[in-house]
Amino acid sequence: MKMRVLYSTGKGKIKTIAQMITDNYATEKINCMDKVPPAYSCDKERLVVMLVSISKDPDNSLILFCKELTKARAANVAFLVDGPAEGAKVLIDAVKEAGSNVIDDVLYMKGGLPFLKGVKDDEKKQVTDWMEKVMANLK
Repeated sequence: MKMRVLYSTGKGKIKTIAQMITDNYATEKINCMDKVPPAYSCDKERLVVMLVSISKDPDNSLILFCKELTKARAANVAFLVDGPAEGAKVLIDAVKEAGSNVIDDVLYMKGGLPFLKGVKDDEKKQVTDWMEKVMANLK
């Protein structure tokens, strides 16, 4: 399946989770995982998984990127959020406005300190269960 895993964070744990999702779910690993904005633009992706660390007011460059995720670029977008629901809603609304399908099940996690990269077993299970639900709900 054609998918991209994109992250916008300075936290090691979120990057580790992005790598875990890429390793377990991406069929093509080359250029699959990248930071926002990605070096290669999204093109006819079946799924884009966005891992973001945000505040109540997300970064303008992140909002602009979400507004560019049209149906031609990404059929489905799933969010893993380190931050408040208010900030996530801004990004989700931007993607919906662009025309892509947003997976309703948003996963909220604590990113921890920037230099910590470890992911606990229960967090790995939470991410795996969430990704299984996301894959089952693709349109």
